[in-house]
Amino acid sequence: MARAASAVRPRLARFARTAKPRVARFARATAPQLARITGPKTWQYTAGAATAGLALAAGVVTAAGPWDSTGQRTAERDRAVALEQTGGTDHGSGSGASGMSSGSPRPAPSAGAVLTGLGGTTAPGGVKAAPGGKDLAGLLDPLLKDDPALGEHRAAAVVDLTTGKHLYGLGGDAPLIPASTTKIATAVAALTALGPDHRLTTRTALEADTGELVLVGGGDPTLTAREDPRGLASLRTLAEQTAAALKKSDVRKVTLSYDTTLYAGPEMHPIGVNDNLARVTALMTDEGRTDDSTSGPAPRVPDPAADAARTFAGLLKRYGVTASAPGPSKATARADTLATVASPPLSALVERMLTNSDNDLAEALARHTAVATGKRADFEGAGAAVTARLGQLGLPVRGARFRDGSGLDRTDLISADLLTALLAEAADPARPQLRPVLTGLPVAHFTGTLAGRYTDGAAGLVRAKTGTLTGVNTLAGTVTTPDGRLLGFAFLANATTDAWTAQATLDRAATALASPTA
Repeated sequence: MARAASAVRPRLARFARTAKPRVARFARATAPQLARITGPKTWQYTAGAATAGLALAAGVVTAAGPWDSTGQRTAERDRAVALEQTGGTDHGSGSGASGMSSGSPRPAPSAGAVLTGLGGTTAPGGVKAAPGGKDLAGLLDPLLKDDPALGEHRAAAVVDLTTGKHLYGLGGDAPLIPASTTKIATAVAALTALGPDHRLTTRTALEADTGELVLVGGGDPTLTAREDPRGLASLRTLAEQTAAALKKSDVRKVTLSYDTTLYAGPEMHPIGVNDNLARVTALMTDEGRTDDSTSGPAPRVPDPAADAARTFAGLLKRYGVTASAPGPSKATARADTLATVASPPLSALVERMLTNSDNDLAEALARHTAVATGKRADFEGAGAAVTARLGQLGLPVRGARFRDGSGLDRTDLISADLLTALLAEAADPARPQLRPVLTGLPVAHFTGTLAGRYTDGAAGLVRAKTGTLTGVNTLAGTVTTPDGRLLGFAFLANATTDAWTAQATLDRAATALASPTA
């Protein structure tokens, strides 16, 4: 990690010189929010975010892969560079600047970078030993043990990600319904099975003996038909390249088919038709969304594969090739590949999945884990593949059950101990390929599913995957303490009766870990 940090330092310096306009725009956009920070405690949390939670974006993470096409990590990088100061942050109010009165709190001391301790390097002042036992129990027990908002079944675990030391447990080995924190397991399994540089490829193939053109789905739910692909694989590009290849052979009319045989079994998730995900198929564009959204719930087309093929036929016509009405088929081994388009690398897909809690991507990555490990690419095979991969890593999978990759299935079971073990594995310096599991976690009050949470504290210091189903509230991720330690935590509550109150309790527990007394 130290070598990686040294390698990226020149790039960061160049970026700091070229990013000033974007940083200025970002500072102007966030000025109203920062002006509302008046309490010393909240201010301290937010100050820490600039150098602890967001230092990850300006430091070692630069080497972890390309910036997300949505600008999420670019925004983190801009923010981190804008606030990169060794003595804390003043929220852009520098000496003599308006908006900072003489009675305002002074800049808080900078916490160490999120991953500093993982490489064996210490932040200024050193990385302190993490507390445990009675210290953490005194903070967490009143929330996790005693608060009735968490329902009848609750579990928790906290570990020091630098040392691996177990710091706190409350029924940590009991498997509970994890909801979307399942995606952490899916991410680790996919990255270990496929590698962070793996890409999902969609192609066209021409059957030489029949002249049939087959659109072959590669299991990329982010394949886009939109005019601006924003770094994603483009169906328009695939159509243009395919038409050019056909016209070279003087072919201007084809019989079009589509191939979804990469996956097996039923396409419909057990929850049925639902705005949270499309049918699970190896061919779709824009996750089968019927609006212009890129994340969150949205109505989906009834048959994503057929819809993608019809769109492809229309694009071919635009490029001078007429196609028949498409139908399902299977490309043979004799078919000649005409054109291909590839997704962003798996590292970026994992980040998108975790940040946005993308169910379509989660199911796709679970299926690809099955394909890569020789399992049947259906719900059952994908679950078996994820379990097997985690078991091979030596993680505590006893009692775990994966019925899907997204956590929408209420029969999934994961323990708090397994979730923190997954986070510790992702933080292991010996496993840099798993770092996207940490960098993809939503940032408190900043990105993804945590953008609207932690308004009163721990903004930027908590990075966590959320999970919510009826009667289920979960939270698992990392938190940076004021003295620069990085902790991993998992909180699970089942049989809750008030989702908002339960969510607030879990947020308070994570905030407690970021407090000076932790």
